[in-house]
Amino acid sequence: MRKVLFILSELLDEDVEWMANAGDRLRYPVGAEIIPFDSQPDNVYFVLDGSFSVLSASGELIVELGSGEIIGEMSLVDPARSTASVRANQGASALRLSHTRLRNKLAADAPFAARFYRALAVFMSARMRHTTRRFGYGQLDEPGMPHADDISEAMLAKAHQASLRFERLLKRMAS
Repeated sequence: MRKVLFILSELLDEDVEWMANAGDRLRYPVGAEIIPFDSQPDNVYFVLDGSFSVLSASGELIVELGSGEIIGEMSLVDPARSTASVRANQGASALRLSHTRLRNKLAADAPFAARFYRALAVFMSARMRHTTRRFGYGQLDEPGMPHADDISEAMLAKAHQASLRFERLLKRMAS
């Protein structure tokens, strides 16, 4: 399942519409660094097209993130400096949403905040399960794919709606 579905499955259509209006769709040239190592990121990125490379301090590739992935969400909730850098690859574009704008919305709209933080918790929980299994504390079914236990029946019921939301977001950002 695309990572963005974990987020969009917990939000309402109006929430996604707000994010699309509040953010900027940007295309990045190959090699553009959107998050430098040891920085304090101030944006969340929803990858729309292409891919981004996450690199260690030594420049070693950790992972490539493609369409439907989210970048910069950890720094939204934890102001610690980044432990990796993120660079654009061929055809990379993303919806960039500033932390300031997002935090203002979260402070002003409690129902949105509750949905957004729940979505973030579900997303980070799934990522932690995947990472835990990746390092040998469980079995990883297929590289890059969540384990069947990561997706609850409730999540499966929401997945279709989340997928439609992401498709609408992609179409809206394309225009």
